[in-house]
Amino acid sequence: MELQKLLETYDFIPPPIESGSAYYFTTDSGIQYEVRFGRKQNNVLNTSIVFGVLNEEFDGEEYSMTNKFEVYKVMSTIVKIVQRYIQTHPKTNCYEFTGEPTEKEIDNEGRIRLKLYNRYLPYIFDNNWEIRKEYNKTIVSKINTNT
Repeated sequence: MELQKLLETYDFIPPPIESGSAYYFTTDSGIQYEVRFGRKQNNVLNTSIVFGVLNEEFDGEEYSMTNKFEVYKVMSTIVKIVQRYIQTHPKTNCYEFTGEPTEKEIDNEGRIRLKLYNRYLPYIFDNNWEIRKEYNKTIVSKINTNT
């Protein structure tokens, strides 16, 4: 699927160096988002993707629901950012998205959030990737094509 079939995206600020891990963008309503890519300690080729709001009005809760009716354009922007990250980090073979910031019991809001993330995965990952859902996260792994 192509991103053009989604909505337009917000302009985003990439990291100062290409290998950096944090991207930022601001919506039309002034909500500031951060998209971070964190390497796993046990395998640097595995990456967690975390994104959320930075505005103080949400009391530092990056997983807040903003209810500004910008969700589709926000998600399209996140798709574009993840695609760029994948292009600049071609050796990364596993990505993890979570619906909650911790391993706590996932609530209804977290389930809805994870469902939304999962809906956009086909815009990012093609048939060379396997998508696996586990508890409060989705893991996307590159399929080994060398067999």
